[in-house]
Amino acid sequence: MTYFIKEQGKLVRPQDYLGIEDALRRGATRRDALGMLTAAGAGAAFAGSLIATAEKSVAASPKRGGQIRFAWAQHGPSDTLDPILATNSIDYGRIRLTYNNLCRIAEDLSAGPELAETFEANPTATEWTFNLRKDVEWHDGSPLTADDVIYSMNRHLGEDSKSKAKVLVGDVKEWIKDDNHTVRAILNAPNAELPVVLGTFHFKVVKDGTADFQMPVGTGPYQVSEFKPGVRSIHTRNDNYWNDGRPYIDQFEVFGITDNVARVNALLSGDIQMMGNLNPQAIPQVEATEGLEVFSVPSGSCNTLVARLDMEPGNTPDFVMALKLLQRRDRVLNVIQKGHGDLGNDQPVGPAYGVDWCKEQGVRQYDPDEAKFLLDRSGITSAQIDVADVALGLLDRCLMLQRELAKLGFDLRLNRVPTDGYWSTTWLKAPMHVGSWNMRPTANMMMTIGFKSDAPWNESRWKNERFDQLLAMARAELDQEKRYEMNCEMQRLCSDNSGVLIATHSAYIDAKVTNLKGFPRVPLAPFGGMEWPEWIWLDA
Repeated sequence: MTYFIKEQGKLVRPQDYLGIEDALRRGATRRDALGMLTAAGAGAAFAGSLIATAEKSVAASPKRGGQIRFAWAQHGPSDTLDPILATNSIDYGRIRLTYNNLCRIAEDLSAGPELAETFEANPTATEWTFNLRKDVEWHDGSPLTADDVIYSMNRHLGEDSKSKAKVLVGDVKEWIKDDNHTVRAILNAPNAELPVVLGTFHFKVVKDGTADFQMPVGTGPYQVSEFKPGVRSIHTRNDNYWNDGRPYIDQFEVFGITDNVARVNALLSGDIQMMGNLNPQAIPQVEATEGLEVFSVPSGSCNTLVARLDMEPGNTPDFVMALKLLQRRDRVLNVIQKGHGDLGNDQPVGPAYGVDWCKEQGVRQYDPDEAKFLLDRSGITSAQIDVADVALGLLDRCLMLQRELAKLGFDLRLNRVPTDGYWSTTWLKAPMHVGSWNMRPTANMMMTIGFKSDAPWNESRWKNERFDQLLAMARAELDQEKRYEMNCEMQRLCSDNSGVLIATHSAYIDAKVTNLKGFPRVPLAPFGGMEWPEWIWLDA
């Protein structure tokens, strides 16, 4: 079965249907569930089919045992088990196997308890208190304490921090220990989104004083048995895990198969049971194979073509705008992605972000005449873009842009670079290159981590003082209408002025064996936000 949700040619947003299983578990009737889905815009027949699937899932009982081999699309020498340094989905999966967050992001993108049993803010959202669980032990048997949390959170603070996500907690002044199981975050400015931020990939809690992450201990559902960056990792079940009898699988082996065809063949042959980043063109092949299924979740993820604004040729605004005008957005969506996604407008926030998305902004239209005028005015006649197949369709998208530029007499050279190690050797460094982004829980987080002037992952090195001011203002604004106006202005600034081209937003499309069950559907990364480790189980 394909879990990609589409109704009458339009994607149904994740937050509109992902609560059906939870509602049924809490005692909702079939009629209640049908009302939830039809209110979200789903047709009666479609809603009935989805409810039937949810009922089967609820009826199934998790079983213990089994070994799973999981292959992702990229890996390399920069693979890490240090949460603050994680850069791609294979890192996110491994650290989710190993650690926990203070807060957990649910399928509707709200923040709930994890290591923090409860949390609350003061009336101005300038101080947050987190009360820790008292039944959590590290893999070495020692108890989780406030010292571990303070150490972990402080790794994101200060100018010398190496954290890839430190910009998300730039408003945190300090962390304070009240007692052995209570910590407080003191902020310089209001931030109602802090618990959501602390539920994202980089904010895992590590043990106080940990400096060597080759074989770290964690509080997570699995212990690290082996870790060889660029090769593989092995994770064995933590039988003393704190969460309600989980996990269920005995062992995971995680590694990369960078060739898309080889990765599919490994699944077809039974060599692996989970594979990430399924090429949409291979969907029919997987669906036609007994014992296999596609697992796809609508999302706001996106792939990028990047021109650094601090280097030639990206430092010429006419050239960058010409590239944006030559994107065949509809073809990227319909031909390359096979309709799995939404049109983009050269900024990272799409329909999946709900009320944060500026729906009246529209989409920049294909305009080769204006592009030709801008290219001629720029005086630039050729350029090179470094490209690796680090996300499905990126190479095809570059080839499409190359053909459009060639029609105007412009020579865009594609420099193919290795996929292995791309994120450490080429991304953020080359004058023109490609990127790939997972969705974040809120628009503010996505724009902060990717476009704020001082963000480490600011791909095009775009700097805009007004944009930075709006980010801070929107975090502190509780009036939804005012926050929406700010979001719209930020999205327009980004679309018109940054050096990042975003033609579409994508669904996550993965594949697995059909008897591997229990996957959550958090739309923030492949395989349900990489939240699967403690939930999935094999139905023998």
